[in-house]
Amino acid sequence: MKTNVGGIDRILRIVLGLVLIALTLTGTIGVWGWIGVVPLATAAFGFCPLYTVLGFSSCPAKKV
Repeated sequence: MKTNVGGIDRILRIVLGLVLIALTLTGTIGVWGWIGVVPLATAAFGFCPLYTVLGFSSCPAKKV
């Protein structure tokens, strides 16, 4: 697994995941809020399988 999730992307994924889980725990949204675990996991690992399929990366380009 090659890292393909950059810094700002990671922060946004963490915030989104935490918000979804918090909304689920407070009863604002249903059990679908547990999908917030996915952005948290991709942020933690720095890897998004969908980015690989699409050939996208939000990591800064590495200088050679």
